[in-house]
Amino acid sequence: MKKKTIFSAIAVVLVATIAIVGINLRNNQNSGNKIETIEPVKASSNTTATFFFHGYGSSYRAEDKMAQAIRRSGKSNSVTRINVRPDGSVVFHGRIPRNAKNPIIEVNLDDNTLSRASSYTSGYSNPGAVYVRNAINAVNRRYGYNKVNIVAHSMGNLESAYYFKRFIRTNSNIKVQHYVAIAGHFDGIVGMNDRANSLKIDARTGKPNRMEPEYRGLLSLRNTFPRNTRVLNIYGNLDNGTNSDGSVSVGSARSLRYLLNGRAKSYRELEIHGRNAQHSRLHNNTQVNNALINFLF
Repeated sequence: MKKKTIFSAIAVVLVATIAIVGINLRNNQNSGNKIETIEPVKASSNTTATFFFHGYGSSYRAEDKMAQAIRRSGKSNSVTRINVRPDGSVVFHGRIPRNAKNPIIEVNLDDNTLSRASSYTSGYSNPGAVYVRNAINAVNRRYGYNKVNIVAHSMGNLESAYYFKRFIRTNSNIKVQHYVAIAGHFDGIVGMNDRANSLKIDARTGKPNRMEPEYRGLLSLRNTFPRNTRVLNIYGNLDNGTNSDGSVSVGSARSLRYLLNGRAKSYRELEIHGRNAQHSRLHNNTQVNNALINFLF
């Protein structure tokens, strides 16, 4: 399949509708990463920068409702946007004030379809992971934040996961405190390389019954994922028999657990249920916003 056809297929299957739905916590039988109730905790520091990475064909606007919800909660008093150009350079729109509390950085990828890649799978690693690295490093160089949170939606998760694979060691001066995965298609996209109810997750180990190329490329995370990073995995289930959010199956999202292999400081799963638990609106959901606020801060 030609690159243009592949990316067109992604754009079609990632279209979704509005959702505000209930929350259900799944039990995780991995003793190394016990799921915990997402209760509010007191922020331990005001020097952690939170980066939002959007999905395929999207922009920083998809991140804004989540960012503004955090600001309104009082956990942050600064929302700034940066653009990452296709050549990897970073442009700042506005500045982070000197008295910023838990500043939020909305990352806009100008190359939001990874058009420079030979395939969507290779695109996650290069240029996708490079975009994530350059965004984080540019803010670090200008403002000195060496503790960060990553919040990603859809394709942003694959780019972030490959950032963890490729750069977490060379970027050892920057510590990822929390990683929130929202609607991550780690092991396939419904309508492309996944179909309803075909992907099964082993209840004991979290291992999927099949592994797509993009997933196999991340298996090294089982030995390298940073041990001090807390993880929250949020995904949707329409409860219409597909066990998916319309674009990402529950199995594909939950396959993240096997990649972490008990290495994360903590691992939690949050499942959004209901007929409106659509893929593209999980980043526009009050319950998701509340979970982010309580988990990150």
